[in-house]
Amino acid sequence: MSARIDLTAPDGTTAALSTHGAEPVSWRVGGTEYLWSGDPDHWNRHAPWLFPVVGASAGGHVTVAGRTYPMAQHGFARDLPFAVVERSADAVTLRLVDGPETRAHYPFAFRLDVTARVRPAGLDLTVDVTSTGDAPLPYALGFHPAFPWPFAGGARAKGGGYAVDFEHAERPFAPQVGAGGLLLRDEQPLPLEGAHLPLDPALFTEALVFRNARSRWMRFTGPGGRAIRMEAEDFPHLAVWTKPTAPFLSLECWTGHADWADFSGELAARDSQRLLAPGEAARHGVRLSLEG
Repeated sequence: MSARIDLTAPDGTTAALSTHGAEPVSWRVGGTEYLWSGDPDHWNRHAPWLFPVVGASAGGHVTVAGRTYPMAQHGFARDLPFAVVERSADAVTLRLVDGPETRAHYPFAFRLDVTARVRPAGLDLTVDVTSTGDAPLPYALGFHPAFPWPFAGGARAKGGGYAVDFEHAERPFAPQVGAGGLLLRDEQPLPLEGAHLPLDPALFTEALVFRNARSRWMRFTGPGGRAIRMEAEDFPHLAVWTKPTAPFLSLECWTGHADWADFSGELAARDSQRLLAPGEAARHGVRLSLEG
């Protein structure tokens, strides 16, 4: 059974997390909801955490010490129950630890703590990954929130005044995405104007992936000047995604990414996979803010 945990900031900004996946399911500022509703007709999630891999794994599995283990796209954390560790009016810490269910896919000992704190017009999220076993822990972490596009609901349109603005100018190319969500070495051009990406629903046959981005924040901006800003701490890759007919936009930050289509090695050798020594911990952070 999952539970919803509601948080409130002094200014009335609210947020809610589900113990299912430690997923934020609501973020309301001034009474307006700024997280995607999870409408199953389009996408039944809101803002999932991706762990211990991000994206698809070649062959639908990972390899550890020569043995293969089934691995779903984006890993398993988003589909498992987290325990409540601490809770206050404006903050909560949720925890996932390894067990028989995780070890069938990922034979490592770990602890994954997600802390959420709501603040005026914002939501701060911190993730602590800890290697609790006697072997190095290979992992990737991602955050995959979606926001209504347009902010007030309704239909999306080319030239509707919505855009994504990056902290710095980024390369106007992204890897092509092949069968099963695997990345290809070929790139596709993007209509990126320095640090400014005008949004057009036709752009999104797949996610636009900015590997090793220069920027640490990006803003989803509307025609009236209102914007949702996402700052990422220790997430080197950024992505922008939606479905062709879905009224939302997802801003994503990742430490790793999907396998290259030609990859066939061990999990620890996967491109961008992190490796924690036994007893070592790593911290990653995301800060959501409503501006304008």
